[in-house]
Amino acid sequence: MLMVAPHRLAFWLAMLILVVASGWWLLVQEDRVHGWFGLGYAVSPTLTHAAAMVFGFMPLFFAGFLFTAGPNWLRVEPLPVPRLQWPLFLQAGGWLLWLAGAHLQAGVALAGLALAWLGLAWMFMLYWQLVRASRAEDRMHAKSVGVGGIVGVLSLAGTGLAMLAGHDALALVLVRTALWGFIVVVYVSVAHRMIPFFTSNVLPLIELWRPFWVLRLMLGVAAFEVLALWVDFFAPSQQAWPAWTVLAIAVELAAGGVLLWLAVVWGLVQSLKIRLLAMLHVGFVWLGLALLYSAASQALWLATGQPVLGLGALHALSMGFLGSIMVAMVTRVSCGHSGRALVADNPVWAMFWLLQVAVGVRLLAAVQGMPMWLTALAALLWTAILTAWALRYANWYGRPRIDGKAG
Repeated sequence: MLMVAPHRLAFWLAMLILVVASGWWLLVQEDRVHGWFGLGYAVSPTLTHAAAMVFGFMPLFFAGFLFTAGPNWLRVEPLPVPRLQWPLFLQAGGWLLWLAGAHLQAGVALAGLALAWLGLAWMFMLYWQLVRASRAEDRMHAKSVGVGGIVGVLSLAGTGLAMLAGHDALALVLVRTALWGFIVVVYVSVAHRMIPFFTSNVLPLIELWRPFWVLRLMLGVAAFEVLALWVDFFAPSQQAWPAWTVLAIAVELAAGGVLLWLAVVWGLVQSLKIRLLAMLHVGFVWLGLALLYSAASQALWLATGQPVLGLGALHALSMGFLGSIMVAMVTRVSCGHSGRALVADNPVWAMFWLLQVAVGVRLLAAVQGMPMWLTALAALLWTAILTAWALRYANWYGRPRIDGKAG
């Protein structure tokens, strides 16, 4: 049954990598706190974690959505699953090898990264074939997703080359470039198209409002954050260019405020009556909060010379925005394409709010001076919640639709 529809195979593999990568990071954190496992590393665990979380499961989830909804957007024939299987298998196998190689040998990890890169490049080559074949009038969302994919492919290649050259700091910047330039770009492109659409469908009093300037704003914010990464990388020190830091704070404050306003305009308050819709809206709120948190973090650094809030903004983005939207969207697609009602029942609703607790714990753990066990607790919560979620929905992908329809 996994070969019946694109989302079945892609989501199943994505959940496999999500659970393995999250479980691996939990082991690393527990080992740091308690020294239980005596883990040795051939690759920096920070780089290993970052690459797996950015490039590992997210593109596989993208494949499940884009090759299911994408043909409808573009009004083209969908690709048969056999054409997608090898790009997906290469990515999944590559990231499993990457995690193993992080302990065994750097060469093994790089071989895994190369396989994953090949799969990612192949996947977006197939995606661009759909875009180029399309004659649909509105292809902006599809094209912005495709451009994000190109950034991801180039960033992953650069990560491997930086590692070969022994520049792990450069490799980490390239991974974070992909976080904003690839993952966030795809997310905001899909959010701009789908959140207003879903909302107006179930809440008729909410107008379908998605002007393209809103999408351009969100893409511009992502581009600015990529630029900020590279400015910080080349700066002689964190406080070397205070004027740039002030500019970055101003941009993030303005953008964060606009995005929170947008969340309200799109129906945040009204959506709370409908659980599955509320999950999407709450997830979107985290994008604005992450930008405001980043502005506060940089202001405190500028004022004190200390990383008071640490990596809090990064995890507000990755766990809060990306994690919440991932759970919401994959749950929605899984329900709809298994013939089930589009509802968030009690188990998934509880999982979603426990995920918000995990994000809060991780933000607290990032504050300077907090004990290491808080980070381990956040990793435990994240892993437990998403493993339970993955086990529930992965079980559906190998079974026929309950309504007897194809797909």
